[in-house]
Amino acid sequence: MSNKTKLHETWQRYETSTKEYLLSLRDVRNVGSLVFLILMLLISWSGIKAIQTNYKLQQEVTQLQQEDQVAKLRNNNQKLENEYYTTPQYLEVTARQNFGLLAPGETELLVPQAVALAHTKPLPKESSVSPVAKHKPVWQQNFEDWMDFFFHRTQH
Repeated sequence: MSNKTKLHETWQRYETSTKEYLLSLRDVRNVGSLVFLILMLLISWSGIKAIQTNYKLQQEVTQLQQEDQVAKLRNNNQKLENEYYTTPQYLEVTARQNFGLLAPGETELLVPQAVALAHTKPLPKESSVSPVAKHKPVWQQNFEDWMDFFFHRTQH
């Protein structure tokens, strides 16, 4: 029963302070202060929303500017590549590779494939491990394997 009386006393206290506040609203100064406070809150909220919107728009503008710069660089690279294709050096290299043409004063030597391959070293097999990898400590090899896994590196 004591909880009920404490609750009733607390209610009475808040009820009286609420009645006093409502009666104070009869005064024009208090109403004006309340209206001023509400207007300030609304203006602040509006300002915060405007700042947030401007920030998002600025981020979009920055992203679009970066995309524009990337597109300009791609276009410039393509332009340079196209200009290279019209140079005499490119035409000469292409003629040599595709048509077997020679420059004046050059002679072409034809070597049979069997002779050329007889003087080459055999390529190492892919399954063999390099000698450097054999001498690494276990912890270092383990660390490198994890780094290769995380950075999607492939073993050659």
